[in-house]
Order: sequence, then C-alpha cells, then structure tokens
Amino acid sequence: MLILYTYKSCDTCRQATKWLAAQNLAFTEKPIRDTPPSFAELRTMLTHLGGERRRLCNTSGKDYRDQKFGDQLDTLSEPDFLARLSANGNLIKRPFLLRPATGTTPALGLTGFAAPAWQTALR
Repeated sequence: MLILYTYKSCDTCRQATKWLAAQNLAFTEKPIRDTPPSFAELRTMLTHLGGERRRLCNTSGKDYRDQKFGDQLDTLSEPDFLARLSANGNLIKRPFLLRPATGTTPALGLTGFAAPAWQTALR
C-alpha cells in the first residue's frame, strides 16, 4: 500500500492524488502538516533520495526560509536533521510518497510530483 503525505492547499499534492486515483493505485493519504512522516519514514526516504538532504526539504517554504534551514543542512547530524523534519511537516517536500517493500515489490520513495517519473517508478 502506498502512503502519501500531502498538504490540502498544495496544487501539486492534489495533482498527485488525482493521478494516483486515475491509475487505480490504492493509497493512504496523510496530512503532512498535522501528521508529519515519522523519523523512520524520513530516514527511509533519505535513503531513496541517495542521501541528498535538500531533495527532502520544502526549500520554497516559509519555515525553511525563516529558519535559514538551508544554511544548516550540512552541519546538522543526520539524527538532528531528521528530528527537525519529523517535528515540522512544513519543512518536508511534498507530496511525499512511500511504498514499503512487499513480496516481489521493491520499496519506493518519491518527493515532489512529476507524472512521467511517477509512472516509471510505479510500474
């Protein structure tokens, strides 16, 4: 089952949920601001993103800019970085899609939405 973290006012998130529904892919939607991904889910996503911290962050968000979070990405330890994200869903790039590994289906993690990339990844 796919787990999709979204923000209700985010056009890209709405596009992603609409696309998943059109593909007949079952998913559980969670509000990223009210219920941010867990520390473990964030660590999993960071692995899927090749350890690239910036790709996990909502770099255009107000909290990111106000906290000058970009200046801290390289100096925070990984546990501190993930703890900050798990405490504030506004810092996390959305939509945020995870698929745990099951049987012959490999685990998957995607942030942001681009239909062609999601189509390829979710085949």
